[in-house]
Amino acid sequence: MDLAFTPEEQKFREEIRGWVRENLPKEISDKVHNALRLTRDDLQRWAKILGKKGWLGYGWPKQFGGPGWNAIQKHLFEEETALAGAPRIIPFGPVMVAPVIMAFGNQEQQQRFLPGIASGEVWWSQGYSEPGSGSDLASLKTRAERKGDKYIVNGQKTWTTLAQHGDWIFCLVRTGTDGKPQTGISFLLIDMKSPGVSVRPIIMLDGEHEVNEVFFDNVEVPAENLIGEENKGWTYAKHLLSHERTNIADVNRAKRELERVKRIAKAEGVYEDRRFRDEIAKLEVDVVALEMLVLRVLSAEKSGKNSLDIAGLLKIKGSEIQQRYSELMMLAAGPYAIPFLPEAMDAGWQGEFVGASYLAPLASTYFNLRKTTIYGGSNEVQRNIVAQTVLG
Repeated sequence: MDLAFTPEEQKFREEIRGWVRENLPKEISDKVHNALRLTRDDLQRWAKILGKKGWLGYGWPKQFGGPGWNAIQKHLFEEETALAGAPRIIPFGPVMVAPVIMAFGNQEQQQRFLPGIASGEVWWSQGYSEPGSGSDLASLKTRAERKGDKYIVNGQKTWTTLAQHGDWIFCLVRTGTDGKPQTGISFLLIDMKSPGVSVRPIIMLDGEHEVNEVFFDNVEVPAENLIGEENKGWTYAKHLLSHERTNIADVNRAKRELERVKRIAKAEGVYEDRRFRDEIAKLEVDVVALEMLVLRVLSAEKSGKNSLDIAGLLKIKGSEIQQRYSELMMLAAGPYAIPFLPEAMDAGWQGEFVGASYLAPLASTYFNLRKTTIYGGSNEVQRNIVAQTVLG
């Protein structure tokens, strides 16, 4: 197994780096490097820049309008954009629902939905979790009843990320009650402008409105929006979740944030403290180990071998690393990390009162990343899956 990049791959990396340098707006990268709030316009602006280049669907095959990159090229693209300070691509459209539509949707659905995802024009949300049905997703209760050429949908989804911006939402809905819970679930695409769809914000500990509750009250959905076969949605969901859990690992963002930890530690005068340096070293070892694990998977794919079934393991380690680097930033800043005034941050003057301005978002980041070990399948559940599928 060779984990070194070839000259051709290094050349590809340089091409990506040069293009990103020329096209990533500086005001957006500055926000990312300093963990400041990104607006919908910021995220959509970068998505459309990538879409115009044909790279928003960077993991797509050429037959669906993607660049047709191999696994190594996709990894290098993710790494270079992350290190440059590009926002994460909102994954629900290009990374999650698009592969499901490609694999299980019919030709009409592919022609209808994929172009808007690829261009960045259409914002998608994910309707999976419900009150009482998160890690135990098979127990979901949102009901879709077939009435002629329509489904009538009633129920509730929760923790729906950025649903306040959503144009469309892909949902797991219950269409049958016979047999195991998994056998009565279908995969439905719903226009969020449909009558009966309402979104209610959930304000988090950091004061941000990132997640929502979504309610469906007798929402009429054309039957043509059903992906694949009725009651086969669990199969499609598992296909999607492997993409989500790998995406959560986000080793490239971890590498960027590791450098941010070092910058903050140096600026706050704790980088020379040997015990603090030990903690940074431990984090760096974990980040390198996670990257090696990712590269092992990519190496297997590149050589045509079956890649390791370790999406859950990547999710576990990646989410724990995200929490750890946020903790170290807080420790480095000390009491200056405690005050958190969103309005002051937006006004740009908080740093004058509580220390350097780059410390202002640290509490927000810390609070926000508490959730990473829960969403996408809690780490406790993922450990059980890894034990069954990897260890045997």
